[in-house]
Amino acid sequence: MQSSGRLILVCGLPGSGKTTLAEALEGRLQAIRFSPDDWMDALSINLHREDMRAKVEALQWELAQQLLAQGLTVIIEWGTWARSERDALRLGARALGAAVELHYLNAPSDVLLERLERRGRENPPIERDALFEWVEIFQAPTNAEMALFDEPLMADFSNPG
Repeated sequence: MQSSGRLILVCGLPGSGKTTLAEALEGRLQAIRFSPDDWMDALSINLHREDMRAKVEALQWELAQQLLAQGLTVIIEWGTWARSERDALRLGARALGAAVELHYLNAPSDVLLERLERRGRENPPIERDALFEWVEIFQAPTNAEMALFDEPLMADFSNPG
């Protein structure tokens, strides 16, 4: 069942540069990118509807597993704030014989807020207090966790955001 597929997780808070990096990787690696925000926008679903986001992500993961099993490269651009979420995706992809890499993007809270205000994508806008709360609950990958992932194919990428 060796798929030789590759799962690329792009991890970070809103405004950290996930989409910029994921789109660059998508083009360079001829990958398939899954972003719940894109699908929710296309379906006119409020981006803050966590129940709908969970359903979109579940559907995206089903499709991603099928593509990985076919040996393709898939990019998951969900933010993956929790270690448990990253572990589940890593183990699920490895069970299919796929390599898995993790790209963690980080920026100071004030930079994140400025980027979010500048892009003006969220409606309603993300509030300062909500962003600071998210910074507190976000589980940044440790060195030990990063060691569980494969070396990135495009190791020379820097934080594009």
